[in-house]
Amino acid sequence: MSKNDKKVRIFSALEVANICGVVNQTAINWIRNGYLKAFTTPGGQYRVYAEDLMTFLEARGMRVPDELSDLLKEDVAWNTVLVVDDDRELNDLLKRWMEKKIPNYRVVQAFDGFEAGRALAAYRPGFVILDIDLPGIDGHKLCRKIKEDPAFGKPFIISMTGLDIPEERASILEDGADAFFSKPLDFDQITGTVLDLTGKVESLANG
Repeated sequence: MSKNDKKVRIFSALEVANICGVVNQTAINWIRNGYLKAFTTPGGQYRVYAEDLMTFLEARGMRVPDELSDLLKEDVAWNTVLVVDDDRELNDLLKRWMEKKIPNYRVVQAFDGFEAGRALAAYRPGFVILDIDLPGIDGHKLCRKIKEDPAFGKPFIISMTGLDIPEERASILEDGADAFFSKPLDFDQITGTVLDLTGKVESLANG
């Protein structure tokens, strides 16, 4: 079974209890009281996705065990980049550029907020190049959502906008973006940023 198989990230109530350092009944009570999201198997046993356990722990300020953090980190596709921009021509150009410059990376596309959410869930990309001026959606809110929701694996976010003003840069970085670029874009700089951030991931993995 591969690391990216969904089943790898499912725990029983007893496993949740062991991870959190509590007795089995405490984990069951969390589930029964609706505090911890879970589903029931045909045999009547509780099962919890790792992302839901992470959300539960973080919402209550509880320590996140290293094994849970490591499991979710491993599930992120660090060689996958998601480009989110409603400008199809620019989106296509950036995709082709990155595929040429870093051919060992997979580049996927989204042209609106709905497609972005679907792609994040399906591909779990390690990098999101996000246009914060998407029509009909608050790019700042989307940025915070991606960073705060453990279901997305906390990818790096490279933000971009047509507004090259200090306030906009400061605001999106405060929202959790890891880098900011104004349009017209310097594709080389964006590609270089992806490689720089990849280096940080590799350093953490090896260190």
